[in-house]
Amino acid sequence: MVLFPNCKINLGLHITRKREDGYHDLETVFYPIGIKDVLEIIHSKDPNEACSFSSSGLAIQGNSTDNLCVKAYHLLKKDFPQLPAIQMHLHKLIPMGAGLGGGSADGAFALKLLHQLFHLGISENQLIQYALELGSDCPFFIINQACIGKGRGELLEKITLDLSQYQFMIVNPGIHIGTGWAFSHITPKAVSISLNAIINQPIETWKDCLSNDFEAPVMASYPEIAQIKQALYDAGAIYASMSGSGSTLYGIFKKGFTPKVSFPSHYMTTLVD
Repeated sequence: MVLFPNCKINLGLHITRKREDGYHDLETVFYPIGIKDVLEIIHSKDPNEACSFSSSGLAIQGNSTDNLCVKAYHLLKKDFPQLPAIQMHLHKLIPMGAGLGGGSADGAFALKLLHQLFHLGISENQLIQYALELGSDCPFFIINQACIGKGRGELLEKITLDLSQYQFMIVNPGIHIGTGWAFSHITPKAVSISLNAIINQPIETWKDCLSNDFEAPVMASYPEIAQIKQALYDAGAIYASMSGSGSTLYGIFKKGFTPKVSFPSHYMTTLVD
């Protein structure tokens, strides 16, 4: 069985508090975007290896035992010992360390795929709890529709947000931004107006009031990222921002409009509905 884990962008992102447990409280709007990895799970021919993992596409750093897809299998195996041995293959297309949540999507979709393939009868709320054990962004990908995210990102409220009249230019310059580094350069502060209120305003107003707290420190250290944002606006974007802690940026354009912008050949640039 095959599923296609998609990425997300953040429409606004505020870091509101440093918690006693070391995490941060935030407020953001998660919005799914159709750049996708490919995840396949089949029964293993080697019952002595519980979870065999392989990958192709973009190179995945680190040991496969640390991959969230593999962790998802072992997380479910603890509560569902009847899970058989499997072979798992991930074709990686979503860039990593980019603010798109690709790894989180892979882990969450692995949970969903195992649930569907082996008929585990897990509710959506239970899947969300399993996903939270994998990482703060993972629960969103269980729901996988526009949501307000609070807490660590796991407190999710589904919202109605129709951006079907627009297209998104996603630009990744290949700069890896460490999440820990990004958080270390943030001074949390309370927000004066909720993101839910802002996104319910006309999209033409977002440029002046919808912001990502990570942009200032990231762009101060990597001016190239600030230049990409300006280039998107120069090309006619109605709104442009960095996603998550970067380094990916996106521009929102009217559907049917062809942005005239040229980026270096090593950038990943994708126009999606």
